[in-house]
Amino acid sequence: MAGADSFSPPIESRADLIEAMSRGCKPESEWRIGTEHEKHVFHTNPLRPVAYEGPNGIRALLDGVAEKTGWEPFFDEGNPIGLWDKHAHGGISLEPGGQFELSGAPQPDLHAAAAETAEHMRVAKEVAAPLDIHFLGLGVTPLWSVAEIERMPKSRYGIMAPYMDKVGTLGTSMMFRSATVQTNLDFSSEADMVKKLRVSLALQPVATALFANSPFADGRDTGYLSFRSHIWLNTDDARTGMLPFAFDEGFGFEQYADYALDVPMYFVLRDGHYINVAGESFRDFLEGKLPQLPGEKPTKRDWNYHLGTIFPEVRLKQFLEMRGADMGDEKSVTALSAFWTGLLYDQVSLEAAYELIEPWTREERENLRREVPRLGLMTPHDRSNLYDVAAQAVGIAEAGLVRRDRRNAQGKDESIHLAPLEETIRLAKSPAERWLDKLRGEWNGDLTRIFAEAEM
Repeated sequence: MAGADSFSPPIESRADLIEAMSRGCKPESEWRIGTEHEKHVFHTNPLRPVAYEGPNGIRALLDGVAEKTGWEPFFDEGNPIGLWDKHAHGGISLEPGGQFELSGAPQPDLHAAAAETAEHMRVAKEVAAPLDIHFLGLGVTPLWSVAEIERMPKSRYGIMAPYMDKVGTLGTSMMFRSATVQTNLDFSSEADMVKKLRVSLALQPVATALFANSPFADGRDTGYLSFRSHIWLNTDDARTGMLPFAFDEGFGFEQYADYALDVPMYFVLRDGHYINVAGESFRDFLEGKLPQLPGEKPTKRDWNYHLGTIFPEVRLKQFLEMRGADMGDEKSVTALSAFWTGLLYDQVSLEAAYELIEPWTREERENLRREVPRLGLMTPHDRSNLYDVAAQAVGIAEAGLVRRDRRNAQGKDESIHLAPLEETIRLAKSPAERWLDKLRGEWNGDLTRIFAEAEM
């Protein structure tokens, strides 16, 4: 197979497609918590985005973090674009607009996840301070347009950005000026995966409402509490959304593989170079009919890369990725993991959450996804609003964490990490609404003040 990835075996059968997800099944004793979070970067003197090159650029930030941590850089066409901790299986990568992302290593509990985030921020800020680089914990950059943000030198983004403009209206806003926090959790079996996927899909708008933290863009109030979530509604319908088929009878790994096969491709990686196949069919690739690689069939690595270019509200790989939350402050990063861990890693809580969402129709789930970016916790739902569901979900998660602690005889009280959500429930206001109050009050309309108050 000339030109193919020699480090990855070819796909031999349909079973290989399913195996890419099913091999994630593991016993509860091996379940871990993974957290990924993206931070916007900015200079203060003057206030502006950070470029890649230059003595005070993102490349210098990467070099400095590599020197302090010993993590190994990885490259794209000779440019360092991230770091890899080969011992802990975590790393740092750059999003298209320079968002600085930590892909955390799998952690045994929430305290370890919080400690990992704290250490990452300590090192990053220590390196960044002399460079006048600062980190902003918001879901969308509040001032700068897409055109004002420099593109990072990653070849795949040069393929994705033009394609985004063809299939949606805000895809490049997603790429260059949004930031999220994501929790990755395990499953024990196909049935366990299905139940967890359904619960997390249905409750993803609840997470969006609780963590809404992006009311501003282009220097103004957008009218949305989570403009980041609104952006995703206008990115690419073929690869985003609420996966309604996941609630069909008989759903499992095979049905997700069928869905993924029909999501248009972005690229194929060969010999360290990205080949533009945007819009092409992976089904054609399986048959050796990809126009850019005639006669060549995909490898397992090609399939894994393709799975990583699908962006539903919950993504299935060898674990489940919760993708609905805006980036926030350091405590909110762990709070997201606490919310989902409490709901999904305790069987009693998982059943309670399933009972909560089971009566919802597809139309109700889709309506929540559509309206929550604007209305947040006040989104109408079931003769009331989403606030009531959110309060129940946080309570179920807290009880799950308490039982998890007792079951594991940890004595660590992981439920303390829900404190940011308990504050949101107490105030009945998301972080976004609190920022709006400040803009209209003590800030006297000066949005630049958010850079000091939302700095991590």
